[in-house]
Amino acid sequence: MSSKVQTVLGLISPEELGITLTHEHFSMDFQQLYVEPPEQLKSFFENKISLENVGFIKQYPYSSKYNCIFNDAETHAAVLHEMKLYKEFGGGTVVENSSHGLQRNMKFLREVSERTGIHVIAGTGHYIYFVQPPSVLALSKEEMCSLMVNELTTGCVDQPDVKCGFIGEVGSGWPLHEFEKRAIIATGEVQAQLGCPVSFHPGRHPEAPFEIIRLFQEAGGDVKKTVMSHLDRTMSKNEEILEFSNLGTYCQFDLFGTECSLYQMSLSTDMPSDAQRMDKVISLIEAGKEDRILIAHDIHTKHRLIKFGGHGYSHILNNVLPKMKTKGISQAMIDKITIENPKTWLAYRQK
Repeated sequence: MSSKVQTVLGLISPEELGITLTHEHFSMDFQQLYVEPPEQLKSFFENKISLENVGFIKQYPYSSKYNCIFNDAETHAAVLHEMKLYKEFGGGTVVENSSHGLQRNMKFLREVSERTGIHVIAGTGHYIYFVQPPSVLALSKEEMCSLMVNELTTGCVDQPDVKCGFIGEVGSGWPLHEFEKRAIIATGEVQAQLGCPVSFHPGRHPEAPFEIIRLFQEAGGDVKKTVMSHLDRTMSKNEEILEFSNLGTYCQFDLFGTECSLYQMSLSTDMPSDAQRMDKVISLIEAGKEDRILIAHDIHTKHRLIKFGGHGYSHILNNVLPKMKTKGISQAMIDKITIENPKTWLAYRQK
């Protein structure tokens, strides 16, 4: 059997994917990671997003509970609108990374694909321990494996007529919690069994991606089918990224459009600009790692959607790729990063 890609509407040929965003969200809830705003700015976070407060919310996005609710009717309407635009601007596929713990919505993912013509690929597995209920934290490795295998081969527990097309995002913090270690090991065992693609969310420390891959490989996982997300906020030095790239995973820069002076999730981290992200991409290209690069936006809060004053899911298409060309990245290389690499990562022989 030839390699196929599992979308929420069924199996397709890898050639059908087109331009692919490999790390986005359509429906999830981020309220559990709410952060108190600076005292002098509290009044700006009490209402919905408007011209009067959107500037503050862009700097402190996790201090607005309304902004962190990414699964209400307003969000869904905005996502549907944007996916039509994404299709119009040349987009083909979105990999939706809302795993267990983020209140994913498989029914909505199916609706987005049916109504817009965009291929949508759903993920299984577990996000960080902090968002999990006690019943999930108590899951054994074997129970985690069983859940993932069933959702990849039979159907999702919350939407039996939809199958997942990858494992992810598998989340962990730093240092790794025992639940997170168990989830990574289970992911490695399932990947070895099925040959499916995997995507990891690392903790905000340069050592985190290395530790994840160590556990994953020891469990039998294939790094060549694995994405390490969020490297643009995890490894600030090019030499760190180059060292990590030698392990063989896909190196993903997926925060395009996020530019803030004070990164709330890690105050010591300097959030790079889009231009700096592009320079990191160039450093990997120059090192001969062009077949290991992926890019996306990781949109998961309202303020990044067009209808709420944000850059939207088409930001890479409309703004980033033209800038890449001015930096000397060829169209052939852009196609490699946005079409060929996602295709190679996502396709596998279904069992």
